[in-house]
Parts: sequence; C-alpha cells; structure tokens
Amino acid sequence: MITTDAETRARALYDALAAGNADALADLLDPDVVVEPTAGLPGDLGEVRHGRDAAIQGFWWAIGRRYAARAEPERFLPTDDGALVVLGRYRGTARDGGGELDAAFAHVLRFAADGRIAALTQYTDSTAWGEALPAPDRPRAGEREMRRLSYTVDSHGVATIRLVRPKAGNAIDPRFTEDLDEATFRAAEDPAVRAVLLCADGPRFCVGGDLAVLGELEPAALPVVLRQMIDTYHQALERLTEIDAPVVAAVRGAAAGGGLGLLHVSDVVVIDEAASLAIGYAALGLVADGLNTWYLPRTVGLRRAQELFLLNRPFSGAEAVAWGLATEAVPADDVDERGRALAERLAAGPTRAFGRMKRLLRESHNTALPVQARAEITAMTDAAADEDAAAGVPAFRAGQRPVFHGR
Repeated sequence: MITTDAETRARALYDALAAGNADALADLLDPDVVVEPTAGLPGDLGEVRHGRDAAIQGFWWAIGRRYAARAEPERFLPTDDGALVVLGRYRGTARDGGGELDAAFAHVLRFAADGRIAALTQYTDSTAWGEALPAPDRPRAGEREMRRLSYTVDSHGVATIRLVRPKAGNAIDPRFTEDLDEATFRAAEDPAVRAVLLCADGPRFCVGGDLAVLGELEPAALPVVLRQMIDTYHQALERLTEIDAPVVAAVRGAAAGGGLGLLHVSDVVVIDEAASLAIGYAALGLVADGLNTWYLPRTVGLRRAQELFLLNRPFSGAEAVAWGLATEAVPADDVDERGRALAERLAAGPTRAFGRMKRLLRESHNTALPVQARAEITAMTDAAADEDAAAGVPAFRAGQRPVFHGR
C-alpha cells in the first residue's frame, strides 16, 4: 500500500480516520511520525505526539472519544519542498450532549523517503473545539488558562492586562489572541472593574505578528491561520472599545503592526518618548490588521497614514503624541508608573458616565450632527439618573471631591 504519491497518501489518511481503521493508519504513518496539534485545544489534545501509537491512540482516538466529527479535506496543495498542505473543515458534534463543531483547518503533511507520513502539523480554531463541548467539559470564558498574558484586578478596580512574553517581544501568535479574548471578556463581565491597564514585560511593548510562527507556515496555510488570529484579535479589541471602563495603555520600547491596535482602542496612551513605532506590513507583502486602517487615517490624517503604510516610515513616541496617537510621552522608566497612576485616577471616576462618553466620541466619526445631538441628549439624561450623578452634582456645588462608585 506504500506509495510516493503525496495526495493519494493524504486522501487515504482522511479515509482511514473517517472509518476508524487503525490498521490502515498504521500502514500510512511512519513509525516515528510527529503530530503537532494546535495549541489550546481542549484538555490534552493540544500536546505534541511522538510516534505512531501516540498519534493514533493519544490524538486521533482521543478526539473520537470527545467528538463525533470528521476532517473533510477540500484542497490539496503541494509545496516546493515536497510537503502537502491540506485545507478543509472539521464537521460534526461533540459527544455527550455537546454542540456542533464546524472549524476550518490547515494540515501540513511531510513524508518519509518511503512515502509514509512523517509529520502532521495542524492549524485550526481551538476556540470552536472548546465551545462545542458539553457545558461541564467546556472551557468557560472567564476561566480559561492564559499563557501569553496575565490578568489581575486590584483594590482600586484596575484590571491589569499584562503581556508576559518578553523574549519574543510580546509578539502576537494564535495563543496571544485567544488570551486577549479571555482577558477582555473577564474585564467586560466584572462589575468591579472600573479601569483597564494594558502594559508589558520586557523592553518592547508588542512587535506585532510573531514572524517566527508565521514564517514556518506553508504559504497555503498562512491565510487560514491569519484569519483565525485576526478574527479573535479584532473581537478582543472591539470589546475594549465597548466596555464602560476607560482603558489606559502604558507603551514602552517598541510597538508595531497589529500591536498598534492596543493603542488605538485605549482611551489614554502613555508612551516612552524614545519608543520606536512602525506599521511594517509593506515589508512583509501584507496589508493591515489591528484596526489600523480605520484608526490611523482618523487620528493622524490620510496623507500621514499613507506615508506610514506605503513607505513604512518608523516614528517615535514623541511624534505619536504630536500626531494624536498617544496622550503623553515620558521617559521609559516612568511609563508603567505613570500609566498605573492614570488608571487608578480613572478607576475612581464615574464609570458608567465614562462609558457613555466613550461611545459618543467613537460614534461621532460616522454620525450626522442632528443624530449626534439626539444621542447626547439621551446619554446625558440617562447619566443624570445614575447614582454617581446624584453624588457628583451636590459635591461639585459644595466645592468637595465626589466619591463615585461606578453606578
């Protein structure tokens, strides 16, 4: 049954998996095959498997115990180095009362000299796999483990989302986007959160996409992985614009590409005056994500945005302030302290009123004047019914500092 025809071999793999044929799988796989699943799959499904038995029993049969689903290949794309990229979808349901599973995948297959499959690298939407599980087994939003970020809430009501991958420049990879989705969900759902602080370990805030990860992908797999990452990343960024709590970014060292999205969705940005910022997509032959094409023309103007995108011009923290992309520039050693001080100050403010301000300002970009006028009336009237207004107005009249509770 051994053949050097990669596509024939791959099709036989999917047929054997669909039929649950262990003997056929054993014949198709190299004894030392390595299966590298997508990180973040439920339970231990995301662990790398070494060897034929570990691949069959520890990965594919483990999937079968949790899901009644199959991998449906749609396209087979050979690469110059003899590998094969398979694009398709996982379709089915989770067992024991779970929900539907429908997730795109890209598999990169590599072959031994005798034609057997020597390696399979899987890229898929791990969140979709988790959400399909029945409620008792499902990794619930707000409780998922984070590895690229940390999340804490202090006694002031400041939720700190810290990027904790300094050796990689806090670069964005699939796990990063899933962690940011988790952290922003927690902040949005916790009424104790009255401000959010975005900060980072190490000398660089966020260098953008993780080229070490993206550069290892086969060309056909790159669009699939980027789509999954960007969908999740944009969802998290938009969540930060929608919550009432003001968002403060403390940016030190460098920020680039999609990492600039964290600045765009922040309400206050404290930046290292010597920071180095850049768009960077043109150098990679890519376009843009992180909401850069929406925010930058509105913030710095069309001509400047064209310069930043097309000529890939780097700029400094001081320029970011001058152009309206950042609020204030301070020495690098003062960035974190200043950012935290501002977050604590905002956390002591009228949180729900802040939320209404944020929405009015954001929507003003695309709203006609009469519509905006009516929106202001509604927002002001609603704010006047809040407890914070009941405390703030008389305190202001008496020349006292009001105590707000975010209600």
